[in-house]
Amino acid sequence: MQTGFLNVRRKNTLREVVIQTDNAIKETRVPIGSVVSLWRYPIKSMMGEELNSSYMTGRGLAGDRSYGLIDQETGKVASAKNPRKWGKLFDFRAAFIDPPQVVEDIPPVRITFPDGTNIFSDDDNIDPTMSKVLGRDVKIMRASLEKPSYEEYWPDIEGLAQREKVTDEGMPSQSFFDIAVIHILTTSTINHLRELYPEGRFEVRRFRPNIVIESKSGDKDFIENLWVGKKISIGEEIILRVTGPCTRCVMTTLPQGDLPKDLGILRTVARYNQVTAGVYASVERGGKIKRMDPVWME
Repeated sequence: MQTGFLNVRRKNTLREVVIQTDNAIKETRVPIGSVVSLWRYPIKSMMGEELNSSYMTGRGLAGDRSYGLIDQETGKVASAKNPRKWGKLFDFRAAFIDPPQVVEDIPPVRITFPDGTNIFSDDDNIDPTMSKVLGRDVKIMRASLEKPSYEEYWPDIEGLAQREKVTDEGMPSQSFFDIAVIHILTTSTINHLRELYPEGRFEVRRFRPNIVIESKSGDKDFIENLWVGKKISIGEEIILRVTGPCTRCVMTTLPQGDLPKDLGILRTVARYNQVTAGVYASVERGGKIKRMDPVWME
């Protein structure tokens, strides 16, 4: 009886320590803004879907980049980073039929073609249909390749690591992410870029982030640069660690919808912020995320 009492007391003490630690962390947090939009891209390099809420795991927003197209000739992942071969992908839109909840049970995706027709990812004719429209033999698949890679075209813009060249780029194993599972962008960065190049149309969809944060300060600057290496908490559950700046590529310049092709977009980012805009992050604690969630810097 005494042993049972001690065990209960020990558990209660541990719980109190955890609560006190959480409260101490919350007291040291600095509010930096709120979530104004969430984006998921079910199929790599296709247009995605804007969300009101989502679940986040160690692999990012549930369902993000769960599918990709594989070039049957090269074995590489189809990516609009090589627009001369895959620029048409931006004319397609992918959205889940049912919201995914867990990584292990990803539902089929509805793919909308440029002409407005639809096909589902589990349709028996999906591969020949996509191949015909894209003009290349492709196969849709889940993120399961051990050594996925893609081709990237580097335009002739000063500041880029390569110029007027196509390179082979590796990706994390069993994923269709280029580098990290979460990409964050702030309204401060977008508004600053608009000031620097007023002729360009700087819109969130050019940059394909997962989370857009409206800055509390309202500053127009590349404020994410100061976040690298720090933790960000969102809402009541999520904790992210900012791992590095997001280096931009030719995809930001491509036409999509009513946005025109504009190399000035990437040229501005290269000139004023070393080719980066926004940051990458890893997930230290997952949970539910929704629009208007407050965001703190820990």
